[in-house]
Amino acid sequence: MRVYRSALLRFADDGTVLYDEDGLLAIGPDALGRQRVLAAGAWQALAPEYSDQPVTHLPERILAPGFVDMHIHFPQTDVIGSPADGLLPWLENYTFPHESRFVESEYSEQVAPFFIDELLRNGVTTALAFSTSHPASVDALLGEAQRRQMRLITGKVLQDRHSPDGVRDETEQSLIDTETLIQRWHGVDRLGYAITPRFAPTSTHEQLRGAGELAARYPDVWIQSHVAENLDEIRWARELFPASRSYLGVYDDFGLMRDRAVYAHCIHFDDDDRALMRDTGSVAAVSPTSNLFLGSGFFDYASADRVGFGYGLASDVGGGTSFSPFHTMLAAYYVGREGQTKQGLSLSPQQLWWQHTAGAAKALGLAGVVGNLQPGCEADFVVLNPQATPLLARKTAQARNLDELLFALIVLGDDRVVEQTVISQAKYGSSA
Repeated sequence: MRVYRSALLRFADDGTVLYDEDGLLAIGPDALGRQRVLAAGAWQALAPEYSDQPVTHLPERILAPGFVDMHIHFPQTDVIGSPADGLLPWLENYTFPHESRFVESEYSEQVAPFFIDELLRNGVTTALAFSTSHPASVDALLGEAQRRQMRLITGKVLQDRHSPDGVRDETEQSLIDTETLIQRWHGVDRLGYAITPRFAPTSTHEQLRGAGELAARYPDVWIQSHVAENLDEIRWARELFPASRSYLGVYDDFGLMRDRAVYAHCIHFDDDDRALMRDTGSVAAVSPTSNLFLGSGFFDYASADRVGFGYGLASDVGGGTSFSPFHTMLAAYYVGREGQTKQGLSLSPQQLWWQHTAGAAKALGLAGVVGNLQPGCEADFVVLNPQATPLLARKTAQARNLDELLFALIVLGDDRVVEQTVISQAKYGSSA
C-alpha cells in the first residue's frame, strides 16, 4: 500500500471536479495484483484510517488522474511538424512514406519505446493508438506497453486500396492478420485491440465487410477510424460509396458502429449523423490541434451536446502538433470560442479537463477504470507542479478559485508541469 498527501483532483460521476487542497490518496493491489485506488478524499477525514502507514508527502503539488488520449498515431511520431497544404497532400507526402518503414520489426521496436516515453512524459497513461498496416508495428507497440504495464489499445491499419506500395495491404490477408492479433493481444494484461480501417476511402467494400464481421465476432474489441475531417475527403467518400446516406453512414452500413467504436474528428456532420452516433453508442475523438493545423474545421460541441453523443479529447499526433494534453485542452478552448455560434462557446476549465480524463475514459467504455482517482479505479496518476515555470508560478499563486487554477495550467502548462507519471507504481519523470 502507498499513501500520498497532496492536493487531489478527481471527478464525480456527473463530471464535476472534486478537489481537496489537502488530500489523501491511498493505493494498493487488487486480487490480480493491479494497483487500484483504495481511498481518495480530504486528509483530515481519511488520515486516521491510515495512521499506521508511511506517507509520501508532496506539498505544493497536485495529484490528478493520468490523461487519456483517444486518438493518436504511433507511426507518426516523426511526422509531427511536417508542413502541408491539407490532409490529403500531408498523407501523400509525409505520412504514407514514413509509415512504410514499419514493415521492418526492428524499426517498429526502435520507435515504440520513444513513443511511450513521450506519452508518459506528458502524463498520458491510457491511449487508443493507430499502428500501421504491418502486424509488426502492433506487436512492437503492445509488447512495449506490456513491459510498462500500461493500458493501451491499438490495431493494425486496414487499407487495401488507394494507398501506395509499402502501406497497402491485401484484403483477405489483412483480415486474417487482424483476427490473429486480436487473439494474441486483446485482454492480455492491460492491453486492448481495435479493428482499424484507416478511413473508408482506403478500404474496399470487401475489407470493410470483413472488418464488420470481425467486429460482430469480437464485440468487446474496439473499432477506430476517421470520418468527416476534411471536405475533399468527404466528397471522395461519397463518390466511392454512393449508396450510403453519408460518409458516416458508410461505417454503419458495414456494421462498424456500436459501443467501443471511436471515430476521429466528426467535424462536418448533420443532425442525422449526430443521431446515428448517439443511437449506436459510437463516440468522437475530438482532435483540435490537428484540425487547426490542417485547416480541417471545428468540432461542433454545442450540436454534439444538443443531440447527445459522446466524445473526448485526442492529440492526433502527427497531424496534431503536440503530445501535451495541456496544448490539446487549450486548442479545444479555441475551437469552442471560434467554431460555434456567433457568440462562441466558452468551455470551462473543468469540462476541458474532464474531456481528457474521466470523460475520455467514459467514451472508451472505461469509466471507473481509468481517467479518475475514485476508489476502485486503476491507480494511474500524475504529479503536477503548478510552479513549473516562473510565469505559471506567478499566475497560479494568484488563482482565487479552482477554475482559475486549472485554466492557468491549461493555458501556460506543458510537459514541464508533469513532474511524475505513475502507472502500476512505476514512476516516470524528473523527480521519479
